[in-house]
Amino acid sequence: MGEWLKLHALKIIITVVIGLVVYLILQNIIPRFVHRTISLRMKNKEKIEIEKRSRTLSRVLTGTAGLLICLVVLFTILAEIGINIAPALASLGIIGVAVGFGAQSLIKDFINGLFILMENQYGIGDVVKIAGISGLVEEVNLRRTILRDLDGVVHYIPNGVINTVSNMTKEFSRVNMNISVAYREDLDHVIEVINRVCAEMAEEPIWKGRIKKPPQVLRVDALGDSGIEIKILGETAPSAQWDIMGELRKRIKREFDREGIEIPWPHMKVIVTGTPIKGA
Repeated sequence: MGEWLKLHALKIIITVVIGLVVYLILQNIIPRFVHRTISLRMKNKEKIEIEKRSRTLSRVLTGTAGLLICLVVLFTILAEIGINIAPALASLGIIGVAVGFGAQSLIKDFINGLFILMENQYGIGDVVKIAGISGLVEEVNLRRTILRDLDGVVHYIPNGVINTVSNMTKEFSRVNMNISVAYREDLDHVIEVINRVCAEMAEEPIWKGRIKKPPQVLRVDALGDSGIEIKILGETAPSAQWDIMGELRKRIKREFDREGIEIPWPHMKVIVTGTPIKGA
């Protein structure tokens, strides 16, 4: 018994160590290989798109490799201690057929996940809307997608329920905002001021690399109840639109104050008709 234990224990330890070493090597090699391959295939794309694609595929491939290594190590250990794995594999096949109908949703998750990855619908770091939930993609694999929303809530979404995806950071993002001004303002002057603010901001080094097409006035968008709506449109690097819109609002407000341009707020006029009651 002692000899058997020494002999087999040593082989089992060696098997586990080899499996661990192989996994650590693959964990280091796979991201480099994926990044190099993606960089060549997406050489005309933005750097941030290449990074998101590489990070997503690296995690999926590394996780898959880890699972396969664990299975190989497990079957090797079982064979080493004298358990015939052939009947076990046959039993697994029978069990797989038996539970196949109950695992349809899981199979659908994997198939959908495969198409999501192949079509590069989104990746880690993208901001998306899935199944009515908006958030940052923290993880995507063959089975599920994990989103974190602005409140910090983490949402686990099975890939099988994903029918429509809205990706807000795919290749580029867009500034799409409205500014309201009072009816008494000269619209030509207002448009000139807004376009000037946008152009100046786009030339600043801190923003220049994040603005692809400088925002500018697109049109008079609406005649509202309390003011005239001016629509501003532009293109930015992925995920940069929110910072840029926030900064633009601040700068436009400051410039409007200097130019004496009024930003309206909702108000109501009360008109009293009829004859006032004496003594009231």
